[in-house]
Amino acid sequence: MSSAGQQPPDATTPSVANAGVVRPPVVVLASLLLGAALTVVWPFPFVPPGLHLIGAVPIAMAAALFAYAISQFRTAGTPVPGHQPTAAIVRTGPYRFSRNPIYVAFFTFQLGTAIVVNSVWLVATLIATVATIAAVVVTREERYLTERFGAEYLEYKTSVRRWL
Repeated sequence: MSSAGQQPPDATTPSVANAGVVRPPVVVLASLLLGAALTVVWPFPFVPPGLHLIGAVPIAMAAALFAYAISQFRTAGTPVPGHQPTAAIVRTGPYRFSRNPIYVAFFTFQLGTAIVVNSVWLVATLIATVATIAAVVVTREERYLTERFGAEYLEYKTSVRRWL
């Protein structure tokens, strides 16, 4: 959580992790809306009848993980939005197990929603969302955090998995 390893910014260090990049909540929302629209136009169920309510479990888990992850950012005094400068590497709570628990919460929420509404389209759009966030957002964030925090972030990166 300390910023002792923080490197001074220079002309090549971006001032924020996701400047100019589509925000992850927007990607997830677009994915949910596209999946819902496809479900209305062309329903494609994948859950056996009567089992769709089990999707409430991952939705509840996602909400709890999201809230816990956000609380750890606030406790560490670092902003959650990627368009604001990161103040500290958070290593507490879910960040002990995943470098990206907020994204894991987003993905788990969408999977639970797909199960509840019984839509394979929401699963398909989830796959595209995970790929987009992994390839575009997370790689940019990791580069930013490496430039900003140097060895402190590299040690964290080698000791904690990206997802789970």
